[in-house]
This record gives sequence, C-alpha cells and structure tokens, in this order.
Amino acid sequence: MDVFVYGTLTEPERVAEVADSFVFVGPATLTGLRLVEGRYPTLAPGGETAGRLLRTEAVDALDTYEDVDGGLYVRETVPLDAPADYPEAAVVYVGDPDRLDADATWPGTGPFGERVRAVLDDRDVRVRLSPRDPV
Repeated sequence: MDVFVYGTLTEPERVAEVADSFVFVGPATLTGLRLVEGRYPTLAPGGETAGRLLRTEAVDALDTYEDVDGGLYVRETVPLDAPADYPEAAVVYVGDPDRLDADATWPGTGPFGERVRAVLDDRDVRVRLSPRDPV
C-alpha cells in the first residue's frame, strides 16, 4: 500500500521502528490539505503539504503507531496522481487537532473522522508523486 507521509514517518529510522519492510517511493505533494503543527504534525483543509510516498504492507503497524483505534489519527484514502504502474490511490493519516493541540478547524459537526471524510469527498484532495529528475 502507498502511504503519503509528512511528519515523523518521513524519517527512515522512525519507519524502521514501526514497519519491518518498506520503501520510500519518492517525494510527493498532498494538495488540498496543509500542514499544521501541534504535539504531532497534522493536516487541515486548504493549501498543500510536501512529504514522501511510502510503500509498505505494514498498515496495521502504522495504524497502531498513529493510534487509529484510539481516535488520535484517522486513515483515509485519496487519489494518487502517478505513472500508470502505480496504484490509483494512497492513504494519508490525519490527526485530530483538538487532541494534538493544533490550530486547525475541520468544518461540520459530528465525529472527527466523518468531518475529514466529508471534506475529502467535497474537495479535490490528492497525492501527486513528484517527477524524478532525468538521469
């Protein structure tokens, strides 16, 4: 699975602590969501965020690291703009700004995950793999 990472998981040493097998595919940009700093980095509607595309099958381990079951982060799927031999989608983790003391607002009412999904459904949020320099 391809995962857009933008915080601590951009560091190979940190990913190695979480996942047994992984590869960084390359630099990527998440359009439609911007980086917001808090106790840990998270995202908010609007703008764009630079990061990396990480490929791993250790999604359960990433979910545990991001405390998805505890509601600290939600994992969402967004379109991936990349060459034809890549998957059509990537996942991204979005942290709850209230729990991370981050200055971000997600519109709507209801649970955080539902508000994130509503924004993703309503806006053109996607990951774009950065082209590699020609050799």
